[in-house]
Order: sequence, then C-alpha cells, then structure tokens
Amino acid sequence: MVMEITQLLLSAQSVDGQVRKHAEDSLKQFQDQNLPNFYLSLAGELASEEKPADSRKLAGLILKNELDAKEQHRKFELVQKWVSLDAGLKNQIKTFLLQSLTSPVHDARSTASQVVAKVAGIELPQKEWPELIGSLLGNIHQLPPHVKQATLETLGYLCEEVSPDVVDQDHVNKILTAVVQGMNANETNNEVRLAATHALYNALGFAHANFNNDMERDYIMRVVCEATMSPDLKIRQAAFECLVAISSTYYEKLAPYIQDIFSITAKAVREDEEPVALQAVEFWSSICDEEIDILEEYGGDFTGDSEIPCFYFIKQALPALVPMLLETLLKQEDEQDQDEGAWNIAMAGGTCLGLVARTVGDDIVPLVMPFIEENITKPDWRQREAATYAFGSILEGPSPDKLTAIVNVALNFMLTALTKDPNSHVKDTTAWTLGRIFEFLHGSAMETPIITPANCQQIVTVLLQAMKDTPNVAEKACGALYFLAQGYEDVASSSPLTPYFQEIVQCLLTVTHREDAGEARLRTAAYETLNEVVRCSTDETAPLVLQLVPVIMMELHKTLESHNLSPDGKQGELQGLLCGCLQVIIQKLGSSEPTRAVLLQYADQIMQLFLGVFACRSATVHEEAMLGIGALAYVTGPDFAKYMNEFYKYLEMGLQNFGEYQVCAVTVGVVGDLCRALEDKILPYCDGIMTQLLKDLSSNQLHRSVKPPIFSCFGDIALAIGENFEKYLMYGMPMLQSAADLSAHTAGADDEILEYTNLLRNGILEAYSGILQGFKNTSKTQLLLPHARHILSFIDSIYQEKDMDDAVMKTAIGVLGDLADTLASSAGSLIQQFPTCRELLDECLSSDDHSIKQSAEWAKLAVSRVISI
Repeated sequence: MVMEITQLLLSAQSVDGQVRKHAEDSLKQFQDQNLPNFYLSLAGELASEEKPADSRKLAGLILKNELDAKEQHRKFELVQKWVSLDAGLKNQIKTFLLQSLTSPVHDARSTASQVVAKVAGIELPQKEWPELIGSLLGNIHQLPPHVKQATLETLGYLCEEVSPDVVDQDHVNKILTAVVQGMNANETNNEVRLAATHALYNALGFAHANFNNDMERDYIMRVVCEATMSPDLKIRQAAFECLVAISSTYYEKLAPYIQDIFSITAKAVREDEEPVALQAVEFWSSICDEEIDILEEYGGDFTGDSEIPCFYFIKQALPALVPMLLETLLKQEDEQDQDEGAWNIAMAGGTCLGLVARTVGDDIVPLVMPFIEENITKPDWRQREAATYAFGSILEGPSPDKLTAIVNVALNFMLTALTKDPNSHVKDTTAWTLGRIFEFLHGSAMETPIITPANCQQIVTVLLQAMKDTPNVAEKACGALYFLAQGYEDVASSSPLTPYFQEIVQCLLTVTHREDAGEARLRTAAYETLNEVVRCSTDETAPLVLQLVPVIMMELHKTLESHNLSPDGKQGELQGLLCGCLQVIIQKLGSSEPTRAVLLQYADQIMQLFLGVFACRSATVHEEAMLGIGALAYVTGPDFAKYMNEFYKYLEMGLQNFGEYQVCAVTVGVVGDLCRALEDKILPYCDGIMTQLLKDLSSNQLHRSVKPPIFSCFGDIALAIGENFEKYLMYGMPMLQSAADLSAHTAGADDEILEYTNLLRNGILEAYSGILQGFKNTSKTQLLLPHARHILSFIDSIYQEKDMDDAVMKTAIGVLGDLADTLASSAGSLIQQFPTCRELLDECLSSDDHSIKQSAEWAKLAVSRVISI
C-alpha cells in the first residue's frame, strides 16, 4: 500500500470522476485498515523530495484534516486517535514534518507548516513535544530564505492553534524577537518579511508582557509602522492588518503612537491601492468599536480608578478624520449596488463614518453637513450619492434634537430624489437613508414627530412607487417601509398607516411575484416588511389581516404542489418565507378574541399545510414551520390535541436533528408551546419526548446552545402533567444535578463562557421551578424532598459566585419561593440551613428591576409561611 500511495493521491485529484472515486475509496480503506501506517505514509510522502508536488500537498492536507475538525465532537475523536498512537511512530511522523519545512517546494513547506501547528495544538497543552519551539527557532538562523519563511509561517500558525498560557514567556520572547526581526526593513527577502508579518498578527495575543514593556513595545510598533510603507503591496496590507489587531488588543497602549498612525493611515487611504486603503480605514473603525464599548460600559463617566479609561482618540482626530472619510465616499464602483458581496473603499469609509457618529454623537454633525450641502445637488451622480450616503451614515449617534430640524428639511428632498433622480445608485442610497431616518428618528419615544398627517401619504406613495424600481432600490424601499411601520408598533387605537394598509399589503404581495424578486434579497425583504406591517397593525385593520390568511395559504399550497414537480432550493426558501408570514398572522389574530374565533376556522387547513411542508426535506423551512405550529398551538389551546397523532413524528424528527441544531432548538421551544396549550393532554406523548430530550442532553454531538432550553422544557412538561412527571424524576433529576454542579462555579471564565453558563443556570432553575409547581397540591410532593437540599445548595453556590445576570437572579428567587410553596413546612428547616438564601432575598427585594422585585415579594410571602423571617 505504501508503494501505491503516491499514485492514489494523484488519482484522487483526477478530472475523471470514476478514477477519483476509486482512489478516494482506496485511501479510505487504507485508513480504516491501518491508521498508524496511513499517517506515517502521508507524512513520508509529504517529506519526500522524489515525489510529485501534487501528491505531497494532498498528503499534507489529508493529514491536517485528520487532526482537526470544526465540530467539537469530531475534533475530540480525531485528537484521541492521535494521542493513542505509539510514541515512536509519532516521533517518526514529527521528524518527517519538520524535514518537510526545509523542502524547496513551496506547497510542501506551506502544507507542512499547517500540519506541524495542528500537532502542536494537540501536544503542547499536554506538555509534549517540548523541543518543538526550540528547534523551529534554530531554523530561523539558517541561511536559505525558504526555510526561514516556512519556519515563520509555522510559528504564526502555531500561535493561532495554541492558547498563550501554553507557551512559557521565555519562548514567547524568542518567538517575537524572531518574528519582528523577520519583519525588519533590513530583511531583503519579501516572502520572509510577509511570513513574519502574518506571524506577528497571530502572535499578538501572546505579547501582553512585551506590550507592557515600553522599550519592547516601541520597537514592535516601529517595525509594524515601517512595514506599512514597504514597497510590497502584500506586506503593506499585512502590516495594516497587524495595526488593526493591535488597536483592539492593546487599545490602552496606543496613545504615544496615535499621531504617527493617523499620518500613515491618511496617506494609505488617499494614495495606496485598495486592499491597503481598506485596512487603513478598518484601523479607525476598530478604534471606534473599542471606544463605543468603553463608553457604553462606563456610561461615559470615568473616575480616576476606572479599569479601562477611554482615550477619546476619535474625538481628537475628528477634524482630520472626517474629511479623510468623506473623500472616500466619492470613490464608488459603478456596479456596487448589484453585487451583494461588494466591499470597497467608499463602503468602508461610510461604515467608518457611521461608527464615528456613534462614538462622538453631536460633534460629527457640523463637520459633515457642509459636505452634504455642497454635493447633494451636483450634476455628477457620485457627488449626490456620496452626500446622501454621508447623511444616512450619521443618523445613529447624534441626539434627535441635533438631527430633527435637518431631517425635516432633508425628508422632502429625499422623497423627490427617490422618485426623480436619474441614477440608480443615488436612488438606492436614498431609500437606504430614508430607512435609517425611520429607524432612528421615528417612533413613540420621539418628542417631535418627523412623520405627520401632512407628509405621511406622500411618504407611503413614494415608497410604494420605489418598490417598482430595480431590485436593489425596491429592496431598500421595503426596508424603509419596515422601519416606518415599526415606528407605530406602540400606537394602541389608530395608526397613521391604517388608511394605506390595503394598498401597502397589495403592493408588497405584488413585489413577491416580480420575476426578478430573487435578486438583491427582494422577495425576502418584501415578506419581512409584510410581517412587520401586520405585526404593528391595529384592531382597525384586523378584518384586512383576516383576508390575508387565505391568500398566504394559497401561496403556500402552490409551493407544495410545485415542490412535488421540481424540488429545488428556491421553493424551499419561499416556503420558509410563507410559513414565517403565517406565523406572524396567527400571532396577530390570535391575540384578540373576535379575530381568534375567525382564525380558528382555518386552523385545520393551516395545520395540513404545515404538515405538507414537513414532508419536504429542508432545514430552514422546518424551522419556520415549527415556529408556525408553536403559534398555532398557542391559539388553538387544548384543541390542538387532534393534530398530535399526525404531527408527533415530525416533532420527534426535529428533536433528533443534531446536525441542524437550530431546528432542534426551535423544536424544543415548540414542545414548551405544546405543554402550555395542551396541558395534561400532552401526557400520551411524554415518554417519547422525554426519552429524546434525555438523549439530546447526553449527546456530545448536539450544539451546546440547545441544552439550556432542554432543561427549561423539563419544567414545561412537569407543569403540564403535574404528578405524572414522577416516572421521569429518576432520569431527569440526576441530569439536572450534574449540570447544576458544572455551572455553579465559573472561576476564570471569559465573557462568552459566563454568558453560556448563565443561560444554563437559568434553564436548570426553570426546570426546578416547573417541577416544584407541577407537584404542588398533589399527594406526591414528598418525592421532591430528597432533591430540595441540592436545589438550595445550587442557589447558594451561584449566589456566592456573584456573577449571575438579572434573568438568573429572578428565576433563582422564584425557585426559592416555589420550594417553600410546594414543600411547605418540610422546607422550613432546610431553608434555614442556607443563610445566603436570606441574603439573596434581601438583595432582590431592593433591586431596581421591577420584575425581580416582584418575584422576591412573592418568594418572601411563600418563605414567611414556613419560617419566620
């Protein structure tokens, strides 16, 4: 087999499908029969200078993919396979890999550097392969530039693979020294310099100690800034990428360099090629992101001892930064509106301008208005579009007081431009800007309304007219109408849009049937807008919403018929949009009694349509249909039981769908909806549901985000079936207990893990709450007594951690009340053994959050019945 591997690797890249398939099957067979030898053969192939470059590269890629995977469970399996290999064999493989780094063949070196990093990612955290970094650093001083380049590339990948705490500071210093020397202007080989610059980008997370040292930091910053002026475009681009990364990782260290960085970025934005200019703009966007986060976190109000001070770099740079960004807006590309993935210097400049407006607020307005006034009526479309884009970009950030007067003048102008401007780009940006006006400056919170009885009709007429324009303009007009409708969501009785409701709905439905509705997300935007118009409508238009039900049902019915003829992706997308639309209509009509009664006449037909959608295989559609069924169950209540026999198999399929975990998560949510709708009528299906939920929790293949809602779902089921939940206690309670133990302590967790832990805690507490309430006033409450201590201990632990969010606090205090309420006097002595429960109660009683306070008052009442407090 080893003799043949070269031929198999070459055949696996053949243009002939049959040859390729045969080779892939043979490689798979070799792998299954003798994994250690398979790995060794691949590494040997990669290292051998006698072999063709194509077979060497593929050997390396297969080896790399055998060491890592995106899915956590698959990654874990692959790591275990490597770890269990014989140590001698692993050493042979590693020798081959390091040998490959010195190969004169670029593809072999480059692939080997990725494989070395993957092996290091597994071994360094286990304190294995300790000599690796030393031997790589030894290569740096070898003369052939290609070896130096491959080694720097490897060091970069290595820093990307392992976390900083795995590499000791001495090695970090040596890596950074090697990398920064490789970036130095004295380095004559551009490939070496580029590899070093990429490596620094990946190594920045390791450099905290070095950035705290003034001399070392100055040296790194000098080398990076010099590299931004290299004659080589790729090196300049990579150096600016480093500056962007430094701006977010070491924001608080930038003050001494910010003046120089401004000069470098301004020169690049004005004079350099686009890939470099884009990164130079990105630097300022990144600084905005940092300052927005700091100002939001600290409310703009800093004391001397605040942890991360804001340096107000954007505010200081404003007089020079804004003109630089405004210039970029005039560098549009002719076809940018047609290309969904377009990104160019004008778009980057506008995005950055928007971030600057959010960072500095009112201060930006006087700097941008002269540019708008000067260009908005120019004959050259680029100037008109740039002026409109600048205006749209600064609408989020400044105060309504600062903007309202300007917007009132501009609104009429924009409406005329959207109808009459001869240029499609200008119309596109105008419609986008109108959407931004309605999003940020229209709604019940506004003191001075921008939309009045005097201009409302004109606005609606212009937007509906623009929906007949080219797809990109029509899509933006839909977006503007979306925010126009959203601004009226809080009006109780009469909405200014009521007189136009029928016309708006008709126009949006017409858009969905346009032949070009597949372009520029137009069909999706039209349905999203229709949903928002329905959601924000008032009782006055309820009869018109009812008329929409058979229309959307008919549309969905047509897609099911045509799906049978041609099951393609487009039908699936349309089905998803129609299911989403039905869901919104069901929720709207179900929320008031008169319309609910009429809606129920359609319930059987709607359910049949949803079941028809499930029969077509498509994940996104299943998600939307599930949500629709959840809404229908809520409206039909106990009567939904008649659909359960037919629906149950799809519910089970959804709960088993590990691959498309969003479908699984939505299905879990629908189980909760069904519990609330059916109450004890869900009992016949609970064995199957609970079995599947327990399997989901035990699986390491299911995405972790689905697990908290599964725990909440236990609570929903217990609430619905009461003491019948008894038979599930022996399975469910140990699961809850082990998850509670895992989520009780969060020492050293980062923000993302802490957020997830709080979701998990909340799910567990919701399960306990539902179980306690479900058993209340039954003869079986004593079954919960053995678990009460653990529940209190869990609340005690998370309270002492001092890192629970408001949602967890509210649920925790609720569970304390449920425990006292359900277990009555049996709970009294237990609660007294946990003094922290008293502290938690006091803290919640004095909370500023009304809902926490309300829960605490109820809990206090329940607890006071079993102990004196």
